[in-house]
Amino acid sequence: MNHNPPPAAGRPAGWRPRPAPEQPTAFLPKIDVLHAGPQDQRFIPEPDEEDTGWIEDDDRLESPPPPKDTARKVVRSFGELFITAGMVILLFVVYEVYWTDLISAGKQNQATSSLDSQWKDQDTVGNGPQRGTHYDLAEGKGFAKLYVPALGADYHFTIVEGTTDADLDIGPGHYIGSALPGQPGDFAVAGHRVGKGAPFNDLDLISSCDAIVVETETDWFVYRMLPTKDEVAGWATGKGAQPQCKGVAPLGGPYAGLVGQETVLPSQGDVIAPVPHQANLQLPAGQQASLMTLTTCTPKFSASHRLILHSVLTNQYPKDPKHPEQVPPALKETD
Repeated sequence: MNHNPPPAAGRPAGWRPRPAPEQPTAFLPKIDVLHAGPQDQRFIPEPDEEDTGWIEDDDRLESPPPPKDTARKVVRSFGELFITAGMVILLFVVYEVYWTDLISAGKQNQATSSLDSQWKDQDTVGNGPQRGTHYDLAEGKGFAKLYVPALGADYHFTIVEGTTDADLDIGPGHYIGSALPGQPGDFAVAGHRVGKGAPFNDLDLISSCDAIVVETETDWFVYRMLPTKDEVAGWATGKGAQPQCKGVAPLGGPYAGLVGQETVLPSQGDVIAPVPHQANLQLPAGQQASLMTLTTCTPKFSASHRLILHSVLTNQYPKDPKHPEQVPPALKETD
């Protein structure tokens, strides 16, 4: 039985349709490029790095080439060097300003205790301390005490003999050979301004007529700062008329031109001469004024110059061993 379909009209007998061509076994699938959405996180591959044709029309600026390794190393090395140097300087400042203060404070306390014991021992011998100008002077050893009420009621230091580094580490030091407290001439004392106790840190804050009190075993001596250069002209009718300034006035004669505060070079050692600034002038003791000169470095943290304060003796009060609590009224002139 013939199962072939009958030929269509117009087709010859025995005609068969041509079989359809076979489909290829390999083909490129269609890739849908979709933007990743919250529900469809598809990975979109980046183009091959070697295939740069697709960025031919990119107008972006190219990134500058990275610096050379040598330059980077040099910059880093200098940076580390500067940081290290800064740390060294900072540690030095801490040592110079704070640590040396602690060390000097201990030495100052020891010198004060030793002086107090000495004065107490002398008080118990005979009728008390001998009156006169006797001083037990030994370099680095205390022999007097210094008070500046204007710098506070707690301002006091023991003055030691000598001005070497070791002496000044203890406290204010007396220039060997200069006058002693209360004597005619110039009682000259040096002190550090920064570090090592810094007894003269605020020396520039002392004003004319401010009291500088020196205590010895037998007496209290009150010196007062001389007028400053800009106060000399109108002194008598100006500040000089204040009760506190009694006994203070511009000096004349060989002392003409001497003022309470000045700045000099370190080489100008004649500022502590018996007649300041006139080292070659020799006057009889009866013609000499009784002065006190304080010296320190200026400006702070520098030794390029010296700050000088000149004061004149205005009062002397003998100590009463029976009433050691009695002190000069000037000690109460605190700010």
